[in-house]
Amino acid sequence: MKNIKDLLNISFNLTQGVEISIQDILILIVVLIIANVLLRLIRKLMTRRMPDDDKLKFKAVFSYGKWFVYVIIFLITLHSVGVNVTGVFAASAALLIGIGLALQTLFQDIISWIFILVDQTVHVGDIIEIEGKVGRVEEIKLRTTRATTADNKVLVIPNHLYLTNSLYNWTQNGAITRESVTVGVAYGSDIRLVEQLLLQAAGNHVRVLSKPLPTVLFTDFGDSSLNFKLVFSLEDSFNARFTQSDIRFEIDKLFKEHNITIPFPQREVHLYKQ
Repeated sequence: MKNIKDLLNISFNLTQGVEISIQDILILIVVLIIANVLLRLIRKLMTRRMPDDDKLKFKAVFSYGKWFVYVIIFLITLHSVGVNVTGVFAASAALLIGIGLALQTLFQDIISWIFILVDQTVHVGDIIEIEGKVGRVEEIKLRTTRATTADNKVLVIPNHLYLTNSLYNWTQNGAITRESVTVGVAYGSDIRLVEQLLLQAAGNHVRVLSKPLPTVLFTDFGDSSLNFKLVFSLEDSFNARFTQSDIRFEIDKLFKEHNITIPFPQREVHLYKQ
């Protein structure tokens, strides 16, 4: 037993003031093995709901982060067993602060990318809206998300914007979305006829779904018009503006056929002679 103790206490001088024993080395090995097992478990928990493609991407980034964790654990363990690593800690802290400040945005992009993969908030093919811009997601990369707008322009979104802005995912609940067209008619118009014509305009369009049924809302008594909103469902919300345009053309045609007037703002000016 004494021989084993003596063996474990054998020390090696790495540099001036830095000494490590066989016992310290064994403790370090055990701690690193435990850390490896825990990191594997964490990776499995984080990737269990991910698609296969996303799993491969996440594992690639996780492997780099794993080595960073190993270095931190290595230094902390050495410090805990009495090895003087104060100089290494000081140098590492200064280096990490410098790198962190220089690459702050890059780190935010990568962290946001990890959140996207783990939370599964955005997928390729989803239609998203962020900062008033709408696009169909084509690719989710480490730093950016690439989407195509309805004008066939490429929208490059830095991933860190997901942390600081509200993201609207139009298709997360399914491909069907509710769209609308607003219109005002003159006071004195037959509002039931207006409702019927609006429903007819929506029903005549091939892209408007029959279920759920289109509906008409009487939204307000405006300054110069009675305001209505026609609400309908589409499967392709990305191209909703084209369907909305077609429906507006149809509404204008039906209103003219039935003598329904779409008013414009008017102001009466009275002149008085003094």
